[in-house]
Amino acid sequence: MQIDDNTDLIESFVDMLMLEANLSPHTQQAYRRDLKLIEDVLSTSTDTKTGVSLLDATPEMLEQALQALAATHQASSVNRIRSAIRRFYRWLVREQKRSDDPSAKLQTALAPRKLPQDLSEAQIEALLASPDTTTPLGLRDRAMLEVLYATGLRVSELVSLTPHQINLEQGLIRVTGKGDKTRLVPLGEEAQQWLTRYYQWARPKLLANHASDYVFVTNRRTALTRQAFWYRLKHYARQTGLGNLPSPHTLRHAFATHLLNNGADLRVLQMLLGHQDLSTTQIYTHVATARLQTLHRNHHPRG
Repeated sequence: MQIDDNTDLIESFVDMLMLEANLSPHTQQAYRRDLKLIEDVLSTSTDTKTGVSLLDATPEMLEQALQALAATHQASSVNRIRSAIRRFYRWLVREQKRSDDPSAKLQTALAPRKLPQDLSEAQIEALLASPDTTTPLGLRDRAMLEVLYATGLRVSELVSLTPHQINLEQGLIRVTGKGDKTRLVPLGEEAQQWLTRYYQWARPKLLANHASDYVFVTNRRTALTRQAFWYRLKHYARQTGLGNLPSPHTLRHAFATHLLNNGADLRVLQMLLGHQDLSTTQIYTHVATARLQTLHRNHHPRG
């Protein structure tokens, strides 16, 4: 089978994901990238002289290709590729492009689950207080940080917020997250106050009497990007002595951990975070437990 045919198959599969699974463009691109990567490896790392196409691969060839990737990629990346392969071949069988599923017997390699960085409430308070709120950009950043910590939104959800999603009177945000699922998240008084200040002064200054469909804007009157916000967050982290934060979701992790530390129910947290599977939320119970163990060890007379 020709490479162009493989490319067409992959594109047809990604189109299916968009229509049937309603996955985000970012997730669709990840599937496309992973399948093209395994396709490249199949063409060079199998025992055949000319390689093998994605459509014709055997279970042994797929396992061999994954083992080759494991030598240069993190286990979590290989697991993600393995998951993409399985979904792709299930689709091929459904579409009658293959009679068997060569991915059905692939070994499952579970990567060690990394715990999010555990920032204390005092560290978060210092981070939130770091922007210079006497400037429009500083007040915008303070409002963004407060909203992020108060709601646990994903950064992509934060930067894409539109005014009609926010009800300041009721203190609620309506968020459409992964899988096009909508959830209501409380803002909290502190975030409401900073967001109101941003609306009243900083946002009009930044827009200079122009309109925008987005809540958080730049001084060029465009929506703030996810990358730009991450750059600003790292700047404030260094400014407050937190070093280089490992994840743009640091405040989302802190939101979840601090809620659990203060007695929140795991199911409620799942709803607030927009997780489809409770097992995804349960990682934060490990963070909260580790935090409690540290507090016990440091402060209990017999710790």
